[in-house]
Amino acid sequence: MSFRIESFGLLTTVQDLGRRGYQHLGVGPGGAMDEVSHRLANLLVGNPAEAATLELTLSGPTLQFKTETLIALCGADLSPTIAGQPVPLWRPVLVGTGTQLRFGRPVEGVRCYLAVEGGVQVPGVMGSTSTHLSAGFGGFQGRPLKVGDRVEPGPGSGERYPSLRRRFRQGQSLFLAPDWFVPWSRDLDFIRPSVLRFLPGPQWPLLTSASRQSLLESAFQVAPNSDRMGLRMQGPKLSLERPLEMVSSGVATGTLQLPPDGSLILLMADRQTTGGYPRLGEVASVDLPRAAQLRPGETLRLAPMALPEAQALLLDREVRFRELEGVLTELQSR
Repeated sequence: MSFRIESFGLLTTVQDLGRRGYQHLGVGPGGAMDEVSHRLANLLVGNPAEAATLELTLSGPTLQFKTETLIALCGADLSPTIAGQPVPLWRPVLVGTGTQLRFGRPVEGVRCYLAVEGGVQVPGVMGSTSTHLSAGFGGFQGRPLKVGDRVEPGPGSGERYPSLRRRFRQGQSLFLAPDWFVPWSRDLDFIRPSVLRFLPGPQWPLLTSASRQSLLESAFQVAPNSDRMGLRMQGPKLSLERPLEMVSSGVATGTLQLPPDGSLILLMADRQTTGGYPRLGEVASVDLPRAAQLRPGETLRLAPMALPEAQALLLDREVRFRELEGVLTELQSR
């Protein structure tokens, strides 16, 4: 069971939940930019949350499936089709032998996650299969996928969704999906402008009062030079009460940095491990998948929140994942 890259998209990489425990060596966690969509796609095909998926950015590749394969697409709608027919997101999909999956115009969002039953199989590096693009390791030979690459899924049970498989084999279609879907797209808030909630950081009190007001009341646009390392924001210029010389210190995914030009940077999955810019805050973990789906030119706002509220929201999300896992386990046996 394998599939081949027939044409490449803008940026297609292998990602999992990231590598942990190596920041003291200068290696950041990396991993899927939108953890929610990555995890949901895996759950839909019966994979563990940490299994590797393909992260498709803005325009996806054309994939040729060599055998019947169970897949799921979650996250951005990049107009997936098979033989000109739209392929639904947020549900399991059985695709037939020799089927070509294509992607077209991005309708909403930036990153779509393709999970295959058994997970994408690539060698692990430092406990993770995620692609580290700047260092050139992990994933598929440390690089984006290109034409001619053959991707191998791991062994799947071949027994999930037995009634769906029977219907598929009795019919004439190239793919088949159930009528139900996982209604989690609202968590990504594709209705713009998006609001990202943050916990004020150590240098927040050092902003001028005018800058604090501007940050809380103004809209920011995602700059064109944003990438997996960080979202650069265009908006009002922010400044501190006085110049500040800082020793580099640890940063996290979600750190809001203020460089000397006064424009905010939101650090994302492929961020560095330390930084010397003032840290104005940390975007709540539950809002980072929403940030990962913002396109260049789209608008966002920032809103402060307290740590207990951020923790409660994250706990609630994990409870929902547990509940969904139970429901899907039942559905996969039917």
